[in-house]
Amino acid sequence: MAMDYAALRAVAAVVRTGSFERAAASLNVTPSAVSQRIKHLEERFGAVLIERGTPCTATDKGLALCRHMDRVGMLEKDLMAQLPELSEPEDAGQRVTLNVATNADSLGTWFLEAIASFTKASDYLVNVAIDDEDHTADWLRRGQVLAAVTSLERPVQGCRVTPLGSLRYQATASPDFVARYFPDGFTEEAFQRAPALTFNQKDRLQNAWAREVFGHDMSFPTHWLPSTQSFLEGSLAGMGWALNPVQLARPHLERGELVELFPGKLLERHLFWQINRLAPTSFMSCPGLSSR
Repeated sequence: MAMDYAALRAVAAVVRTGSFERAAASLNVTPSAVSQRIKHLEERFGAVLIERGTPCTATDKGLALCRHMDRVGMLEKDLMAQLPELSEPEDAGQRVTLNVATNADSLGTWFLEAIASFTKASDYLVNVAIDDEDHTADWLRRGQVLAAVTSLERPVQGCRVTPLGSLRYQATASPDFVARYFPDGFTEEAFQRAPALTFNQKDRLQNAWAREVFGHDMSFPTHWLPSTQSFLEGSLAGMGWALNPVQLARPHLERGELVELFPGKLLERHLFWQINRLAPTSFMSCPGLSSR
């Protein structure tokens, strides 16, 4: 089957932007043209490629086509850099988007500065997905991203791995929270009553820290706050105790706005940068992404 690259670009654009209208604007065509291209491609494949909705998403077959177009886009960009005479006028406004995944705490501390240094040195666009560091490698395995910050040291098939160091966490709470829930000290019984702050159902950091401190698993009530910044603000507001990255907690500890529970009992999460070998060379060697 000969590849209809106009239709493939339409599929990729809809998945990237989430709608036919925004895809049409990015391709400088009408929404009707995007719809017709995808319809003809789905008829050729005999399968749905785009799940229509808000946002529109790719089916498994549609995702496979998007992965192909990501690779084609990177190869074409490298080729045009070497042979600019091959470029067409309509290619001038087309930019390649690189999909990456990271954990929220990395994004809230060091990752944004690192990825910004890459975007300043290239005209690639980036699409950053957020997931727990124990799960971002799954995005790589499924081919949904080109690179990921992950806790997995073993290389995902087709990827290179670079150690990034570690994120260190401190268990912290506001002074008034400590006074309310720990009047007799940081005992196990008090922790079983004191609400924690938890990012989402995948977040096991609080449990891991408590296991290191008390020597066994334990349960405690929790509020759910799916944001690194809201974790910090929730701690400051006295909602609960939380594991906050050392970089973010330090100034508040120094000002007395937060109290460290069990001083010196830090939790470390070792992180690795896994990147597909097909990624642009500039992406692999970008300072800040290749090493922290």
